[in-house]
Amino acid sequence: MARAAEVVGLRALGLSLAEVARVLDGDPRGLGAALAAHETALGNQVHALVARLDKVRRLQSDLARGQLPGEGELASLLDRTGPGVGFELPWPWGAEWFELRDIRPVNYIIGSLGSGKTRLARRLAQSLEGAVFLGLDRLDNDGASAVALLNGDPDLESRVDQALAWLVDEGASAGASNALSALLVALESEAPHALIVDMIEQDLDRSTQGALITYLRHRAKTAGRPVFLLTRSSAILDLALVGPDEAIILCPANHSPPTRVAPYPGAPGYEAVATCLASPEVRARVARSPETA
Repeated sequence: MARAAEVVGLRALGLSLAEVARVLDGDPRGLGAALAAHETALGNQVHALVARLDKVRRLQSDLARGQLPGEGELASLLDRTGPGVGFELPWPWGAEWFELRDIRPVNYIIGSLGSGKTRLARRLAQSLEGAVFLGLDRLDNDGASAVALLNGDPDLESRVDQALAWLVDEGASAGASNALSALLVALESEAPHALIVDMIEQDLDRSTQGALITYLRHRAKTAGRPVFLLTRSSAILDLALVGPDEAIILCPANHSPPTRVAPYPGAPGYEAVATCLASPEVRARVARSPETA
């Protein structure tokens, strides 16, 4: 039981499966970086608590002078939800007003073919300050644009190399594809405040998809910026594994406004989400034209 608890603790720190095995065998490689990342996460929490404490003290000072809190100040003091955004929905919707509240660190956008999920994603990128939309053109010319960014930024190249090593330890295909490299260049870049990725599973096999979503879940604890993942892969969006730092946004096939779906059987929209998902093998098969007899 003690060893199992050690494994759980090391995984919670963000160590890959191979790194956990090495630490348990007495090799500390990877532990230093994981502890540094955990320190960063704790520091962010401390800064947030200090800011809330400063606000409480300011309100107390105002109250002592007979000044009541302004509208919304008490609510904001207790509000622990994430950021939000609102905008008019693009075609194929009818310009209905849409609000996405409490944006989580990892957000899935899902819907059937033609449901409007890519258009929703592009509008999100336009509406969220500092957001970047990463389309399928990231794969053009074997990911040449990502390669160019790496060649011009040694620090970015180092971060991407570390992420690739972690993913391979976690089970990603050893011969990392250009598709994976293009994703990591965007994920490890310091520029965007939010990243919105079109069909994140494109050109990635099952093992790499599984390693990637594990990486994104660990990264969500320290990155401080949300990611939105358009997907129809059950290896990326496993409904049984969705945690509190994740949210599912469904674009209904009938083009009613997008809605957030809880990851529980029986929840409104759950079955619609489930029927949009398929295994990587099925997704790869339907992407190919059937062979002629």
